[in-house]
Amino acid sequence: MELDLALVWAGIIGFAVAMYILMDGFDLGVGILFFFVRDEDERDVMMNTVAPIWDGNETWLVLGGGGLLAAFPLAYAIILPALYFPVLIMLVALIFRGVAFEFRFKSHHRARWGRAFFWGSLVATFAQGLVLGGFLQGFKVEGRDFAGGVFDWMTPFGIGCGVALVTGYALLGATWLILKTEGGLQARFYRLAMPLCLTLIAFIGVFCVWAPLTFPSIASRWFTLPNFFFLLPIPVLTVGVALALFLSLRRQEEIKPFALSLLLLLLTYIGFGVNLWPYVAPPSITLWEAQTTPSSQIFLLVGVLVLMPAILFYTGYSYFVFRGKVRAGEGYQH
Repeated sequence: MELDLALVWAGIIGFAVAMYILMDGFDLGVGILFFFVRDEDERDVMMNTVAPIWDGNETWLVLGGGGLLAAFPLAYAIILPALYFPVLIMLVALIFRGVAFEFRFKSHHRARWGRAFFWGSLVATFAQGLVLGGFLQGFKVEGRDFAGGVFDWMTPFGIGCGVALVTGYALLGATWLILKTEGGLQARFYRLAMPLCLTLIAFIGVFCVWAPLTFPSIASRWFTLPNFFFLLPIPVLTVGVALALFLSLRRQEEIKPFALSLLLLLLTYIGFGVNLWPYVAPPSITLWEAQTTPSSQIFLLVGVLVLMPAILFYTGYSYFVFRGKVRAGEGYQH
């Protein structure tokens, strides 16, 4: 049986984006939660929980974006002009956030750089939500070119996606900090995690209604037979995980809230993928229409098959080495 290279590359890019959302999501969430913590020593602890791993997490964004350009150049040529401003805002905010991260430990004005870290994290996350909303709304294409406006992504639906993603990343950040801190700081994040959990569950419920009502293609994808029965496990699992997350926070468990938060966002991401399939530039350009030549895909695939295991090993090793609690006065940056 001949290997379908478009499917292989869709899997690679989808995996890279999922890893970015889950891994970089919680350290962006840590930055967003700076708003709720004013003590600079407590902020030091928060930053030290992600200091050894935050830059490695962003490797997945590079792999996903680079893979899209290399394997599906037509889709890249449509998506970039359609989402130019939110992508630009996201990249500038990530750079700003990275600078603030490093300068805060070296400057005498820690509070100022702490605010910069918060704003960089918040804006980058909101911009990613706008990109997500732009994908779900789709792109106006004529022939092989983007034919829409530069602000097509600026809609109530897109803004709602941005706010929802900020909530999701903040929840990931809170549950990560529950796992990595202790004492009064940990208790504060238990208090923050519960309303964030309930708000995210509400957002998921709203978008489960809003998206099918707004986009008929999404409604037909989920509510026609036999698709309904094939896809039913996704919402059922989502409800079950959301309930388990709520109960784990009520019991003030340490490990489960973070694991269940990751799983909840992963299930939401899978639902997002179902909405788009098989389009890489919805609603008209499929994976097979956007793919580059097979020889180019095979050449690039060889490199990825070497690179991806190395990234996975480095990521896993980093998390293993820097496992355990982070306490005041100690950490990667000290």
